[in-house]
Amino acid sequence: MTEYGIPRSIYGEDHQMFREAARKFYEREVVPHHAKWEEDGVVPKDVWRKAGEAGFLCATMPEEYGGSGVDRLYSAILMEEQAYTGCTGPGFSLHSDIVAPYILAYGSEEQKKKWLPKMASGEVIGAIAMTEPGAGSDLQGVKTTAVRDGNEFVINGQKTFITNGQNADLVIVVTKTDPKQGAKGTSLFLVEAGREGFTKGRNLEKLGMKAQDTSELFFSDVRVPPENMLGGEGQGFFYLMQELAWERLQIAIMAVAGCEAALKWTVDYTRERKVFGKSVLDFQNTKFELAELKTETQIARVFVDKCIEMVANHKLDVATAAMAKYWTTDLQGKLLDRCLQLFGGYGFMWEYPITRAYADARVQRIYGGTNEIMKELISRTL
Repeated sequence: MTEYGIPRSIYGEDHQMFREAARKFYEREVVPHHAKWEEDGVVPKDVWRKAGEAGFLCATMPEEYGGSGVDRLYSAILMEEQAYTGCTGPGFSLHSDIVAPYILAYGSEEQKKKWLPKMASGEVIGAIAMTEPGAGSDLQGVKTTAVRDGNEFVINGQKTFITNGQNADLVIVVTKTDPKQGAKGTSLFLVEAGREGFTKGRNLEKLGMKAQDTSELFFSDVRVPPENMLGGEGQGFFYLMQELAWERLQIAIMAVAGCEAALKWTVDYTRERKVFGKSVLDFQNTKFELAELKTETQIARVFVDKCIEMVANHKLDVATAAMAKYWTTDLQGKLLDRCLQLFGGYGFMWEYPITRAYADARVQRIYGGTNEIMKELISRTL
């Protein structure tokens, strides 16, 4: 996508072939239908199965569990190609690069064999339920409980803003097994859709990302066996912290690719749009605005590519990932606002991708830990 400046050196020939296949998949299976999915508020499950058949779900999982056993560079390619289309509906990355890695890292052999192949094929859609009405960035504030009762755990509580919430067949639920222990009392459970007492609330109406099903989830005396616990009791908070750098880098990856896409749309539009007898791009103000944004996007691209290289080598630390997440999403918000301005009145029309991208991008500074939390994490290294 980047046609200027510093060449990207992190991807090889195999990566480029994979990118071409991913691009064709999105152009064929996602782009033509996305407007309808925005009206419906959900991506149909058959698209998930098509993505699974193409090898685009859980690609980093070992082959024995249905994946391709590739590194996270391939995941980054999938995120970039989705961002270039402007189609935010499919929650593939959360499913493949957040939910599945938790099961791989902390699940029992039985759990891995049962769920990962089905997630890789798209037969099972995964979600993770952390956020609650009273607990967002502060995961220690989670109130959902899992209380042992004989040979079962009984889960009670409420979650909100859950991506893939309507489609989810399997949810990792963050609970307190011992509320008195704070973070040390946090445990994770795999909860299947359809268990008695587990209900999906309304599909939330959002500012953007309208095709992505985002839901409330309710747990009322949901009984699960001990073998549904993911990893050890009381270890949940530790597990959640281990993957935060990668999860936040995913947001940065989408942010930079989103900036690159928006710049291309804006350059194309301003080149064609005529005002006072000449193209909008010919005005010095337009040139200077886009020159500045192009420069900042290039800076972001180089930094994030280095972070992708680091994460592939298991060297990305929490503070550096926080820098990437906060700075690129701040840039994305600024860039989209200024690009939309160059579209004039058409920038306010939903049919234009710049308009949808403007709405979709706002949450990037909130989820995955707010940008204020990112600065707090960075400040601890001072």
